[in-house]
Formats: sequence, C-alpha cells, structure tokens
Amino acid sequence: MSSPTPGHGLSDLTSVTSRAEATATLADSAELAVVVRGDFVESRHAGSAVVLGQDAALLRTVGDPAAPVFGRSSLKPLQALAALSAGAELEGVELAVASASHAGTPAHVEAVRSILAKANLPESALQCPAVMPADADARAGVRASGGGPSPIYMECSGKHAAMLLACVANGWEIEGYLDAEHPVQKHIVDTIERLTGEKVSNLAVDGCGAPTFAITLTGLARGIQRVATAQAASPFPLYKKAAAVTQAIRDFPWAIHGQGRSDSVLVERLGVLAKRGAEGLLVVAAPDGTTVALKVLDGAHRPATVVALTLLVKAGALPAASVAAVLPDVVSPVLGGGRPVGEVRPVV
Repeated sequence: MSSPTPGHGLSDLTSVTSRAEATATLADSAELAVVVRGDFVESRHAGSAVVLGQDAALLRTVGDPAAPVFGRSSLKPLQALAALSAGAELEGVELAVASASHAGTPAHVEAVRSILAKANLPESALQCPAVMPADADARAGVRASGGGPSPIYMECSGKHAAMLLACVANGWEIEGYLDAEHPVQKHIVDTIERLTGEKVSNLAVDGCGAPTFAITLTGLARGIQRVATAQAASPFPLYKKAAAVTQAIRDFPWAIHGQGRSDSVLVERLGVLAKRGAEGLLVVAAPDGTTVALKVLDGAHRPATVVALTLLVKAGALPAASVAAVLPDVVSPVLGGGRPVGEVRPVV
C-alpha cells in the first residue's frame, strides 16, 4: 500500500494483502487499436481488457486484466451505491447524477442542488475543485450571468453531494469527508470490496479530491456487472439498492455524462450501463449482463469505446448493426483538412 497524500490516512486498509505499486507494464499489455490515416497505421494503443459472461464466467482476457488499476470515475456507480446503502435518500435523477461524470449543465446542477438541499447543506460544503462547466452552452451561460468557477460545476459534484448526504444521515462529521479514515470512505471501501470480490490494493487521491482505489480490471468488471444485473426484487438489501442505481441511470441517461456525450449515448441507444474513468478506463455492461472493462495503457480515451463495443459484439452481447449505427456518434474520425481521412480501428 502506498503512502497517501498528507491528510489522507489508511486506517484499516493496511490489512490489504496485495502490495502492487503499479498497473500493467507495456510488456504485459496487448495492442487494442490502431489509428489509421489514409492507408497508413499512424498510431497504436496498447492496454488490457476483460470480458465476463452473463454468469460472471471469464470469457476473454486481453493483456493483463489481473494487474491493478485505479478505478477513478468508473467506480462511481459503486460509490453511489455506497452512499445509498449508508442511508442517503437518493432517488431518480439524484441517484444518476451521484454516479455521473457530468457536464455541468443547468439540469445537472439542479440535480446536485437537490441532493444538497436534502442534506440541508450549502454548495460551499462541496470540497471538489471549483471549475467552469464542461458543457460549452452551460459555460457560456455562466459567463453571461457574471458567474465563475464553482465546485458545483465540477463533474464529480454529484458524487460529493451524495457522500455529504450519507454523512448527514449518519451524523458523521462533514468537514473531513474526503479523508480515507472518515466513516463514509470506509463504507465506500467496504462496498467496493463486497461487489468486486477483491481487497483494495492501493489508495490515492482522485482528481476531484476524493480517495480513489486500486482493484483489478476483472474486479471492476465484476462489481459493475453485479450492479447492472441486480434485481429490485432481490431479498438482499444491497442488491435491491444496486438495482435502483442501474434503473436511475437508465431512466436518466443524460445525467450520467451529458446529452450527446459518449456514456449517455451508449446508455440511451444500446441499453448498456457504461461508465468511463480517467486515464483510459471504461466499463460497459450489456443488457444481458455481459461486461467489459478495459484500460488503455497510455491513458487515452480515444480507442476505449470502439474496443469495448467490439468486444461485446464478438461476445454476442450486442448486435453488430446497432453498434455500427452508434459508433459515428461516440468515436471521432481521423480528420484531414476538416474531413474524415481515417479511423480508430480495433484489433482485439
């Protein structure tokens, strides 16, 4: 276990048995995709991936999916589930935005404010960085109104608001909610470990200031698969709540990312549960439960979507025609002179 940034303790996470300090090496990775310009392969993307079948059986591995990765934002559905199971009264779009890497549109901000109102907390309670909205129209609107950067526009503000609501529900201290020793973070670790079936192997600080946790790609796929396939009629409270997370994302696909943005398009048009994370992470669970998790080794997102969807098509979990119809809207072409002259081509 690596030492955390000052102010973030490890507490009982020191019981973790794995001491891995890095993700897969280039030698242990495999080629995932090439970038073709004209008839010339201009770039290559390496990484690792795993495909789990409907019954959670291992269908396929690419590279080294047993190597640890920081789950980053791909863990957000599990973190939202943790807040819900800790007593945060989240529902509908609130639960979707708690799972989101959102674009800061007025609708996203309204959903985050709804969570904070339930906690009776001001926006200043959010400890994520102050930024401008990622959405261009929303950003222009903030500027036109004389506004500036704010934590509520940050893509992780829904996750932070959900953590705060869980704190209020349990009488936990608010100010230190991002410390790894805080009860809300301990509960998140417990939830991640229960759903992934693995012990967290490393801890660091995510871009939003919250702890992020290292697990294997296989564990990440397993955890998201369990959320995506959970049933509302389950006799187990955690899985009943997991079903609520998935239903919220499917009911409000725009909330998980943003209208026209990749994850939202995949959820809305293919019926999958999709969640990307920083540094080239993506996990996609098909409607039948088949799940892919992948990491692009250099951290690029460019090939992630086409590789994940290709793996699901080859596994028989998504129709090739449906994927072909969606790809132009979620994968940017290679441009030359402002027109398409090439493509990102999967090689898995």
